[in-house]
Amino acid sequence: MRFADIGQQLRAYRLESGLRAEEIAARLGVSRAALYRYEKGEVIKLDTIRRLAELLKISPLSLLGIGVEYFSRPPAFQERLRQVEEGADQILLVGGAVCYPTTTDAFDGALAEAWTEAADSAADRATARAATDQMLGLLAARKKLHASRRPTIIGILGEGALARLLREGVAPGVAVPERTRQRCLAAARSEAESIAAMMESVPIGVQLGLAATVEPAGNFIVLRGRDRAHVVASPFAPDTPPQGGIGVASITAADEAVAAHQRVAETAWRDALKGAAAAARVREMIKAAG
Repeated sequence: MRFADIGQQLRAYRLESGLRAEEIAARLGVSRAALYRYEKGEVIKLDTIRRLAELLKISPLSLLGIGVEYFSRPPAFQERLRQVEEGADQILLVGGAVCYPTTTDAFDGALAEAWTEAADSAADRATARAATDQMLGLLAARKKLHASRRPTIIGILGEGALARLLREGVAPGVAVPERTRQRCLAAARSEAESIAAMMESVPIGVQLGLAATVEPAGNFIVLRGRDRAHVVASPFAPDTPPQGGIGVASITAADEAVAAHQRVAETAWRDALKGAAAAARVREMIKAAG
């Protein structure tokens, strides 16, 4: 068994459960420190894995990294995605308005402002702020990981998704003052301009295209590492708030799933607008959005 992998999955499923580490440790009959050691990759007995799976309401196979992993909470999904990205040398993204590892500081700044203001006006402010801080920390960890590893990225963005970003701004649907919503709209335009510039200049290791004729029916990512590949399918955009997403994300390393998604991604890349043509189309969209 790969105990480091089990530990990573344990942390993600702990976040998915909504239970505090203290609660899980108490029910398991171990100290919180012992639970954290398991999450860091300490040897763990099969019986303990079974009991943890019962507590977390998942299959023991999920903790062993076998089968399909499911996440309904955005923070748990972001943590597990970060873990998979940690071993990825190539990232192939299909769908959505942005490729998060390549987004700008303006995107992150608007996101932090919108989420924080929404949390501060929540009925349970302390819980909302804790969830917001956790989610922002997970996204920051993904950015830091990308900056240190620099995997190859190929992204096929959806024209419809990008149009919605320009129309509604970063963090759509989050109740914020008009001043903040305007900043989110400005950040969306800035992000689109950055996307157009990357399409045109093609920075080392990053290629972005635009699916302009057929909008991707669902967003997914194929992540390839030295030893294995994963497919991540998710309804959660990077700016989905920590407590605002309704849906289920899935992650699997099954060969047939990877192969099927790879074929679809290759077709989408072949048919996508690229280079100057893609950049020109994105700039037309920015102009049309005002």
